[in-house]
Amino acid sequence: MVFPSCCRLAGFAVFLSCCLTLSASAQTSPDAGTPPEEPAPDAGLSAEELKEIEAALGQDAAADAHDHPAPTPPASSSPSGVTLSPTNIDFHGLNLAFILDVAAAAFTSKEPLQTGGHDPTAKGFNLQQLELSINTAVDPYFRFDGNIVFSQFGVEIEEAYATTTNLPANLQLRAGQFLTRFGRINPTHPHSWEFVDQPFAIGRVFGGEGNRGLGVEASWLTPLPWYVELLGSVTDASGEATARSFLGANTSGVTSPLDFQFTGMVKQFFPLSDDLSLLWGLSAANGPNPTGYHNRTDVFGTDVYLKFRPLTGASFTQVALQAELLYRRRQVPEDVLSDLSGYAQLSWRFDQRWATAARYELGTPARDQDGAVANDPLDNEWTDNRQRISANVTFWPTEFSRLRLQGATDLAGWRDRPDYSVFLALEVVMGAHGAHAF
Repeated sequence: MVFPSCCRLAGFAVFLSCCLTLSASAQTSPDAGTPPEEPAPDAGLSAEELKEIEAALGQDAAADAHDHPAPTPPASSSPSGVTLSPTNIDFHGLNLAFILDVAAAAFTSKEPLQTGGHDPTAKGFNLQQLELSINTAVDPYFRFDGNIVFSQFGVEIEEAYATTTNLPANLQLRAGQFLTRFGRINPTHPHSWEFVDQPFAIGRVFGGEGNRGLGVEASWLTPLPWYVELLGSVTDASGEATARSFLGANTSGVTSPLDFQFTGMVKQFFPLSDDLSLLWGLSAANGPNPTGYHNRTDVFGTDVYLKFRPLTGASFTQVALQAELLYRRRQVPEDVLSDLSGYAQLSWRFDQRWATAARYELGTPARDQDGAVANDPLDNEWTDNRQRISANVTFWPTEFSRLRLQGATDLAGWRDRPDYSVFLALEVVMGAHGAHAF
């Protein structure tokens, strides 16, 4: 291969320059204190040759600059006058994920008794949600978490809050919009559930989207010998789909501190053995309801989570028992109504990619102070017990996708016959998602 003369001259000039530099370095020592000697006029190159080499180098540099211009990073000025560019914006530690949940559903009833906002409710295909999950460390003092949900009917900010990370004495605060940590299911999202739909107890007591609101929460990890965490939050008591037992859709505004919802919880964790652990919680919520002046609602709950997972040997076995019971007490004009709702479920992951689960649910009608079935303004058709039995099987092709087949029998005492349902649900996760709580 024959190279152009300019390239040969340029290469020779670079080689000569390196040789001269090394030679000068070898002749000069740090202690000499005198500049290196210039090369003799008879170094081997004439003045005409040196000029030709310099001209060739200049032509090569110009051609390279034309073919490969230096990139200029985009920049924008903020109101404060600080120039922002990709070089001074740090996205280290940002977890960003899209989670898609879709389901095909079939019902024997024309009006299914689904109470969850993400439950399949129509025959055929259902978009349960497309969730954008964001979480990252903001600075040494705060962490940000957000969950934005896209549906066929719009976009909803489900959660967006900041959490402290550096408070003393095992204290932690979070502020913004969040799901209250009442019980076990309420503070979680559909992709962490063992079933396609949420227990009807949550939708009946709190609303289709679970109990959430704008507010502030404080938690304290006690210094006791076993794990005990105390939590308390103050949030808005309004929201048609999130505060059903409280103000609900009523938007009269806040006129006093009594117009807020107050929630408290105690969580205790017991490592029974290396393979077996128990989490037990007690919860309570109090807030106004719209049935009359200073009428209030109390909700008390208890939850238990027992998990077996062998740590010895290469085993994928996981067995978990989870149960919740909610007792609701509401003041109404000249009376007090009370009811019970709850569920118990057992899940068994018997292989790396396969699991099965079964769930039993029970709800009682509202009763007055004399024990008689009352005319409930929230659920006027709920005049008898309701039971639902569900079972499913789950397959994970990978850790980023999930297929779930589920069937259920719904026994509502006020209906003539049972309702049956079948779901085939698909979930896919794209991106990095933060870890779930135990």
